[in-house]
Amino acid sequence: MALKAGFPARGPGVVLLSLAAGGLAALAFPPFGFLPGLLGYGLLMRLAELAPDPRPLRGAFWRGWLAGLIYFGVSTWWVAEAFLVDAAHQGWMAPFAVTLLASGLALFFGVACLLYRALRPRGVVRVLVFAGAFCALEWLRGRVLTGFPWDLAGESWAAGSPPSQAAALVGAYGLGWITVAAAAAPAMLFDQQRSRRTWAALALSILTIGGLYAFGLNRLAHTAPVAPGAPLIRVVQAKVDQEDKYDERMFRSIVQRYVALTARPGARRPDIVIWPEGAVPDAANDYLADGTWTKAAIAGALRPGQTLLLGAYRIEGSDIRPTYYNTLLALQPRGEGDLAVTGIYDKFRLVPFGEYMPLDSLMTRLGIKSLVHVGDGFTAGPRPRPIAPPGVPRVQPLICYESLFPGFTREGAAGAGRSAWIVNVSNDAWFGRTYGPLQHLNLASYRAIEEGLPIVRATPTGVSAIIDSYGRIVPGAELGQGAMGVIDQVLPPALAPTAFAEHGESLFGLMMIVSVAAAAAAYRRSPRPRV
Repeated sequence: MALKAGFPARGPGVVLLSLAAGGLAALAFPPFGFLPGLLGYGLLMRLAELAPDPRPLRGAFWRGWLAGLIYFGVSTWWVAEAFLVDAAHQGWMAPFAVTLLASGLALFFGVACLLYRALRPRGVVRVLVFAGAFCALEWLRGRVLTGFPWDLAGESWAAGSPPSQAAALVGAYGLGWITVAAAAAPAMLFDQQRSRRTWAALALSILTIGGLYAFGLNRLAHTAPVAPGAPLIRVVQAKVDQEDKYDERMFRSIVQRYVALTARPGARRPDIVIWPEGAVPDAANDYLADGTWTKAAIAGALRPGQTLLLGAYRIEGSDIRPTYYNTLLALQPRGEGDLAVTGIYDKFRLVPFGEYMPLDSLMTRLGIKSLVHVGDGFTAGPRPRPIAPPGVPRVQPLICYESLFPGFTREGAAGAGRSAWIVNVSNDAWFGRTYGPLQHLNLASYRAIEEGLPIVRATPTGVSAIIDSYGRIVPGAELGQGAMGVIDQVLPPALAPTAFAEHGESLFGLMMIVSVAAAAAAYRRSPRPRV
């Protein structure tokens, strides 16, 4: 089968097409929502196929790497904002951080294309091989060095849209396999010889996309009613920029802002109040210590029976060898300025190079640890588990980065029973007014679809929102970037456990078996390419 029609085999054109493939795929994600960009996966498959002798595997790798470089450059450039918070000392690192992050993540694209080219699949089944190779590397990207599953292919669809509902069956990785396979099929139009099977595969691709919409529309037509007695949630967004947290003169103002918003009168008194990750810029051990004005102020803002879910960091151990945890605390007032801790969740998945240093001893010797100012970092808590403070429905906390991981809430339910909802506290103030927080909102919302559980999301600068069990923002329950205020909303109902909640990645595993079977058949029939 001839595969070179209409495509350059080498030269600057290949570089531009590789960059275009990654850029198109990246633009499919919200907030861009350019869904024709999904065809970038087909372009990438085509480029991997055309990697010429004498080193086709090397060529396929570099084409994939170039596509990944622009894909992750578009998707993660906003990490530069974190270095501009202290621009005088760390601003110079911003371009290097973005380049290194995108370059490292692009390796997964490169290896996926290398693997696909090594198998040399032929015929219409090659789209299944490509989807398998690509999604296998996405799965690994979600696990290596804690994992960074940002912008998985299956999450290209806006959360809450009809196609996104398939995540309730197969999860984000499984939806990625379906999406990549369907999006890659049109690339076969450039085959010099097109058989009936080619046209049948293209028709199946169109039917697959149509099936995603049909399934989703049907699922969204059966919205569950709010349960009687559901708690009223108040999400507090105090509009605290990250640089303000480093100004000691702002400390009292920040605390008072949260306290005033918590105590703000409403049509009904909230049952649960939520503050975001790191709301108060100090260790909880200090500002919740007995006799402090901060503890008295927080307790005074709460009423009997209310619960405050507070994102904080806390310290255990001695002054000589302290241990730091990124934590969600459940607090309830006990009268006379006192607060009782009724629940603790310590973050399990820490951000590599942000909250902890992978390969710590090596990075220390190389000087990288001191360069990025991680210090001793945080310590991971126990494996995920829900908490159930008195008067609060069982809830699975997700602290910031944890909301990126498919199956995280399911993993917690395996040990302690299914939650009624998910709370996601995050500190997206690090990323300013970029589209990073908007993408984070979309990715976190997929956890609601997968589990059939509502998510309440609290951030200091936006986007805070209450998301129903279908991944949709509840009307009127959103505070955008740069807004200050509260969201008062009754907790949306949970759905019956989804197929993903019950079976996890089993269906995705079956998809990968299909890809492996197609690859094995192709491998036996094809000559081996040289490295």
